[in-house]
Amino acid sequence: MQELLNTIHSPKELRLLSQEDLPQLAKELREFIINIVATKEGHLGASLGVVELTIALHYIFNTPEDQLIWDVGHQAYGHKILTGRKGIFHTNRQIGGLSGFPKREESNYDAFGVGHSSTSISAALGMAIASQLKGDNKKQHIAIIGDASIASGMAFEGLNHAGVTDANLLVILNDNAIGIDPSVGALKQYLTNVKKGTQKQDNIFEALNFDYSGPIDGHDIDLIISELKRLKTIQGPKFLHIITTKGKGLKQAEEDQVKYHAPGKFNAQTGDLIVKSETIQPPKYQDVFGHTIVELAKQNKKIVGITPAMPTGSSLKYMMDEIPERAFDVGIAEQHAVTLAAGMATQGLIPFCNIYSTFLQRAYDQVIHDVALQKLPVIFCLDRAGLVGEDGATHHGVYDLSYLRCIPNLIIFSPRNEIELRNIMYTVQLELEQPIAIRYPRGRGVIIDWKQPFSKIEIGIGKQLKKGNNVAVLSIGAIAKNVSKAIQKCNTPKDVAHYDMRFVKPLDEALLHDIFTTYKTIITIEDNAVKGGFGSAVLEFAAANNYKNTINTLGIPDNFVEHGSVNELQQSIELDAESLTRYINDFL
Repeated sequence: MQELLNTIHSPKELRLLSQEDLPQLAKELREFIINIVATKEGHLGASLGVVELTIALHYIFNTPEDQLIWDVGHQAYGHKILTGRKGIFHTNRQIGGLSGFPKREESNYDAFGVGHSSTSISAALGMAIASQLKGDNKKQHIAIIGDASIASGMAFEGLNHAGVTDANLLVILNDNAIGIDPSVGALKQYLTNVKKGTQKQDNIFEALNFDYSGPIDGHDIDLIISELKRLKTIQGPKFLHIITTKGKGLKQAEEDQVKYHAPGKFNAQTGDLIVKSETIQPPKYQDVFGHTIVELAKQNKKIVGITPAMPTGSSLKYMMDEIPERAFDVGIAEQHAVTLAAGMATQGLIPFCNIYSTFLQRAYDQVIHDVALQKLPVIFCLDRAGLVGEDGATHHGVYDLSYLRCIPNLIIFSPRNEIELRNIMYTVQLELEQPIAIRYPRGRGVIIDWKQPFSKIEIGIGKQLKKGNNVAVLSIGAIAKNVSKAIQKCNTPKDVAHYDMRFVKPLDEALLHDIFTTYKTIITIEDNAVKGGFGSAVLEFAAANNYKNTINTLGIPDNFVEHGSVNELQQSIELDAESLTRYINDFL
């Protein structure tokens, strides 16, 4: 029976409980999270690991006046449930429902939006300095940094600055030795040695002028409360090191922490995953990348693979298993990943740098300064391009065409299907002399028999998919699937031509001249921001060549798209096949 949890509608009620009741509350909170995520899906292991910490923080600190920042935000399910959102938690990550991450406009208990990692220390320090300047020295500012986020460079930038301030900042390291995949790097080994008591060197956090305590058991709620009470009385920057188990309380989630990070539907009682029916389906684009890079790397010894902490999500894990000496997980460090690839390229290696589109935003300067400026042939494979679904606004990869298109020396290609992805990967490892970005979506492709013999793609050349008499539709990438369906359902399909432009940079100008001299009406369609993207490139071409055709650009509107399934989101912004049919019919 969930007796205690049902009485808590905010942390005020939580603070009325006696401390001896809190382990029972932790048990109920875990069960609640497991039961909801089992049927509604979402992130699981991270929030289960911080249940005791979550309760203790709201019990000891006067939230929301005292400010908590969760880093990364998928640890915050328990926090959401205890801060007035229990009754609607079943809407988590669904369209119109709660965000899967802390979100300032959703609750005043969400002090900072955290969808990308390693931002908490900088943000909390900024809040703490602001409180100092306003003369509020009692206010507490707590950054909970976990799931390998501490290894990112930005976290160290925040620590470096905080250590020379007297700001009222508490950094809590939720040390579970795993992000989405197991943590990597020398810092992980350092923390392991600290836990074992074998670390002989000075404590790195004490060396940075933090009042360090720990490591302590992150599942001993009385110990956490005792330590938080003590730290609350200490001025200046403080660091609490706690040890937790990701997936705590669900046996399978503890034993298979990678799979149960976000497991999909599962049986809440047994923990067993619900196996989907074994129908033959097209592969996921990430698996096409993963299998293809292994195939190519076996033929070409110069190929290396790089990912910033996403070996499973990008499917670089296949190369890490088969050719581990040439596949590198560098941790949550996108900037480092890009410049590492640049360094390798100077020595004649062929680096495939696989980064989610939304995370490449974090290494923008490196793409320009370290790669493009030096014209180094780094191959960026941008997974999760376009709308990604339930992860929402922080994770949609809808800006890459816009933010990359202005960079000199950079080729931009978006495959229409799995075969095109394979062929461009084959092409670029042959004789590329400049960098290229290959962007492809999350989820499955469209071709079951995708493992075809390689063929070379000519750089900068588009393709006509369908002839037509009246209107020309130009698409880029996998959105071509919706476009083809839409054209088939049009009133007069014979009047609509469809072109897959393939390259946003360089544009196939010869093909565009042909299109502009043949059709009065041209429609561009992309799953990228309509501002500055593929459609804008076509408009620039028309202006430069003094064409007066009617040009209509469709894409992601100029606002942040929230969370929901990809189909729901496409319908909401009218990029689904049915909406596109109606739109095209208006011109026929």
